[in-house]
Order: sequence, then C-alpha cells, then structure tokens
Amino acid sequence: MAGGLAGCSSDSPSDGGNNTGTTTSEPEYAVYTTSPMDEVPIDGAPETWVANNGSYADMGLALGVDEPTALWMTSRWHTNYYDGIDGVSPDKSDMISLYQSGVEQERFHERDADIHVMDPNFLLNRFNGWTKEKVADIEENVAPFYGNSIFSRGYPWHADYDYLTLYEAFEKLAGLFERTERYDAFASLHEDVQSELDGVAPTAESDQPRVAVLWATGDEPTSFLPYLVNEGTSFKQWRDLNVRDALAETDVKDFHASRGSIDFETLLDVDPDVLLLRGHESKSASKFESTVVQFMEDHEIGSELTAVENGDVYRGGPLYQGPISNLVLTERGASQLYGYDGQLFDRERVTDIVNGDV
Repeated sequence: MAGGLAGCSSDSPSDGGNNTGTTTSEPEYAVYTTSPMDEVPIDGAPETWVANNGSYADMGLALGVDEPTALWMTSRWHTNYYDGIDGVSPDKSDMISLYQSGVEQERFHERDADIHVMDPNFLLNRFNGWTKEKVADIEENVAPFYGNSIFSRGYPWHADYDYLTLYEAFEKLAGLFERTERYDAFASLHEDVQSELDGVAPTAESDQPRVAVLWATGDEPTSFLPYLVNEGTSFKQWRDLNVRDALAETDVKDFHASRGSIDFETLLDVDPDVLLLRGHESKSASKFESTVVQFMEDHEIGSELTAVENGDVYRGGPLYQGPISNLVLTERGASQLYGYDGQLFDRERVTDIVNGDV
C-alpha cells in the first residue's frame, strides 16, 4: 500500500535508520519502508501519531517522543510497568481508544495524526466493515500507515509478508522519528540482558519448565484461552527464558487459530509445571494471588494441578510489549521461574536513554 505525505516537524530528511533514498524535488522527503506497506515518504519526524497497541507506544516512550494520541485499546498499554523507573511516566489522559465496539473510520480523521503506526491488514482482517477503500481514504486524506503486526504470528493473513522482531520494528520506528541513537543504546542494553540470562535460564531441555500461557478472564476463571508460545513479540520474555510450551506438546490448538478455550479437566490432562495467566496485568502480584490463585487453590479440580500445588501460578504478561516493558517483564519472569532476585537491567540507564543521554 502506498502512503501519502505526513505533515511533520522538520524540513530535512532523516539521515539515519531506515532512510532508503530521497526525492529530487523540494522539499526533500525521507523514504521509509516496512512490511506490508510500500515506500512511505515523510517530511521530517512526525509530531503526532496514532499506534495500534502498547508495543509501539512503549517504543515511542523509549525514544523520548510524545505519546500516541490513540491506541486500539488504551487499557492494554500497562503503564504500571514503568513505576520503578524514575522519570519514565507516560501520560494517557488525552489518549483515546480506537476500538469502541468497533473501529470507526472517522476516529482517524478526528485524530488527524502525522503517521499511523499500525498494520492496515489488522484493520482489514479483524474488524467488520473495513475495506481497502477505507484504508486508502485514511492514507490519502489523513496520513500514511507504517507498521507491522508483531505481537503474534498466529494470524494466517500475516503469512504473506515479513514478520518483524521487536527490535527490528523498534529500529524502523527509531528511523522514522530520527532517534536512532536511542535505539542503538537500547539495543546495547538488551544485549547485556541477554548475556546475563545465559547464567539464569537453563539450556538443557530436561531442566526447562513446562509452562502453559493462558488467558484467564476474571478473578474466578474456569475457562482458559490457550496461547501457544511462538515467535511473536508477546512471548519474547518466555522464549528468552528457555521455557518449554506444554500446550505445544498436545493437540490443543492456539486461540488465534481456533478461537477455542479449554477447561480445568483439559488443563489437568496437560498438567504444566507453571501456569502463566494473562488478563491480569493491572493487578499487583499480591492481588493476583489473593484472587485468581486463591480461587484455583479452592477449586475441586484446579487444586489438583501441579502448578497450583507448588505455588507456580503467575501473571503471564501482556499481549503487547516494547523494549522497556520487555526488560521489566523478562526480569519478572526470571524471578517467577527461577527465583532470580537481582536487577536484570539498570533502571538509571533506561532513564538516561529516554532523556537522550546516550
């Protein structure tokens, strides 16, 4: 899909990141590409933007740019992850949710953003009533789309074009906002964390915990949506922590493919070592334990699960994560799975990078 020109803050093209060329006419435009969009010319770094989810919002925070003016669902950008990092406190007060019993075309016009950091194919395939003509209207009359659905690799419509890893998508966004130095600094910090994990996560399969990642709605869940661990960014911390996916060793189908659920009986047949329950990221660990875990401990079948008996039921992380939240979640996961009790990353270093002290 071809994008139009966004109204932005600079008259000069970017000289870093994903600049793949410039036009010969005045003013000059930097040209950016990311699957599935064609070339997107931009006249300087965007001032205002809309993003599809908390993955890209977190990236913007890491780059030190203003928050997006809209997300699919603002409630799923869990800003409590930043509570322990001084000076990193995003403001969602003026942000709207694009999804309100559907996603209306007019909301894009009302936001009037300089760029839409989202995958248009997500709109076309996940929301009734969206057509290529509607996407073209947004591109031509508001601003281009520039993004890739990175959080999951379970959607069949995404098989036709490249997936991006978290840091590949982050690098592209850094180029777009002309803040590649911050990206480089975070990439270096990420490498340090990965090296630290070598001494934390077991490499032998026999030592790796069998986990099940499930969406568990409410404080008394009896039905669970199965999320098989894949290469999507929402599972990055679990892949990096070398878990075994207990559900992948059965005939249970991934929720993205089946839209199905499993009950306590099926879960007992699988009987993972660790249960990682999504849908509770707004809760503290103690609140999660006093509600969801307590319910499972009192449940006739749930109480028979090995993970419940051993006290290995934890919050399973969000659908969406970016570079900062991934650091927080990886450290939390190392504590949950392996009893890691240190700081996996330097909070002050994160603050410095966000503020441009790279």
